[in-house]
Amino acid sequence: MLWLLLLTLPCLGGSASGNPEPGAGREQVGIVGGCDVSARRYPWQVSLRFYSMKEGTWEHICGGSLIHPEWVLTAAHCLGPEELEVCAFRVQVGQLRLYEDDQQTKVAEILRHPEYNESLSALGGADIALLKLEAPVLLSELIHPVSLPPASLDVPSGKTCWVTGWGEITGNQPLPPPYHLQEVDVPIVGNEECDREYRNQSLDSTDRVIHDDMLCAGSEGRDSCKGDSGGPLVCRWNCSWVQVGVVSWGYFCGQGYPGVYTRVMSYLSWIRQHVPRFPRP
Repeated sequence: MLWLLLLTLPCLGGSASGNPEPGAGREQVGIVGGCDVSARRYPWQVSLRFYSMKEGTWEHICGGSLIHPEWVLTAAHCLGPEELEVCAFRVQVGQLRLYEDDQQTKVAEILRHPEYNESLSALGGADIALLKLEAPVLLSELIHPVSLPPASLDVPSGKTCWVTGWGEITGNQPLPPPYHLQEVDVPIVGNEECDREYRNQSLDSTDRVIHDDMLCAGSEGRDSCKGDSGGPLVCRWNCSWVQVGVVSWGYFCGQGYPGVYTRVMSYLSWIRQHVPRFPRP
């Protein structure tokens, strides 16, 4: 029922081979209800890779966002059991089409939020993690960190924001080749309304489902899905793009239930404990 991703594979060695506002004229293809992304639109988008024993290659499992030349923000559930080591993961930046001219970066350190509960996974909250890269990536028009919001930012219900990723375009239907990064605009849904919708689906309707550290966004036919986990939800704020959410979990991609995101504003102090501030132009 949930489209969040859980990893169970062991750690293996291996080898690998300016931001304009999104426009109109959209086609119903992609992320769920999305369309192809143009170059330089989301230069912070990251593909998180995990080594596939079956294929002998580094395969995309989740999204992420570059928040500093040396740090990536993603979802804790993307990183699987705590026993998995840094050698199990690599990061690809600056790519629109998956596996096209791969030049992956090794991960030096994994920091899952200390309140993340592996047994509860994303539903327990604190579904957020940081990856320190082995070396800073070289910044360019195609590779650039996203801004983080102020902790006080309150994203109003109904505001249009954008989510990006290479995930399924509907439940159990993967993005087809050439695996072009997808974007879709999604309306913010208030936590109380979102909680009511999810509790109507839950077997135990008395327990709160949507916690304060979560943020909901999406509508019928416009959503994130499996494979988008860990990726960024961005909004325009004070003439800049800021990341307000991390793709976390949801029911039935694009079927009327809003996607659920980790609320970045709730974890800024934790992020700042580890990630230096990146100077803005």
